[in-house]
Amino acid sequence: MKPLTLFALLIFLSAGTWVLTWSPMTVRKVQETYYKAIGPFLQSGSKIEKFSRDFVREVEHSENLQRKLEAIQADYGELKIIEGRFRELERENVQLNQALGFQKRTTFDVKAAKVIKRQPSTWWDTLTINQGEKSDVGTQLTVLAEGGLVGRVDQAFEDISNIILVTDESCQVSVYVEGSPEKGILSGEPGEYGTTPLLRLRYLSRNAAIQKGMKVFTTGRGGIFPPDIQVGTITEVIPGSYESEAMVKPSVDLQNLSVVFVLAGDDTVEQVEDPEP
Repeated sequence: MKPLTLFALLIFLSAGTWVLTWSPMTVRKVQETYYKAIGPFLQSGSKIEKFSRDFVREVEHSENLQRKLEAIQADYGELKIIEGRFRELERENVQLNQALGFQKRTTFDVKAAKVIKRQPSTWWDTLTINQGEKSDVGTQLTVLAEGGLVGRVDQAFEDISNIILVTDESCQVSVYVEGSPEKGILSGEPGEYGTTPLLRLRYLSRNAAIQKGMKVFTTGRGGIFPPDIQVGTITEVIPGSYESEAMVKPSVDLQNLSVVFVLAGDDTVEQVEDPEP
């Protein structure tokens, strides 16, 4: 055994023997001094331990709150989708009720059709409906909706048909201005993007006795559109050197069409010569 190791062992045995000779009172005093010395460290450790436990519980609580928040956000998103669908169904229901009311009020023999397609690039020119030749829908038939004239059937297929709207430049309608002797030809007028295009009424007399707010109706001339169907309301009168013109707002809400009505072939008038401008 190394001398240093032997020396340490002798010191340890001597100290142990010396401690054994202590009286109980001396031992208690030594213990009291020891615990007083380490007491602050034990108390500090207890506080640190308590703080650590509280911190862990707070983290766990925050994680639970985050999970609950995420669940609430997901539910809110689903509710917004449901609300949007409900609003859409509500709007469609209003439109269908209006269409049903129109079908009951009209004196024409009409067939209801649902609008199934519209192209953004031709929104104000054409639309497609879910009725075709199988339902006796043919070309040139008049198409109506709540408010008045929508347009005419341009192409009829087996189960669908394409409709030209009155706001298309190629759809020309012979009309008269209610409360005046004025007659003219109404056609679509290109409008600015994002706005509802107006109709232009041409071939009025130079000093046409018309004004803003007057209503415009079909004359029945031309053999396509029956007479006395409202087409729109005058919004502006444009005097000219030889003849006057007017801008007309369509009487039908062409922006939000969902249901239209196609007139039966017997309701159209016989082909007659178009009026001289």
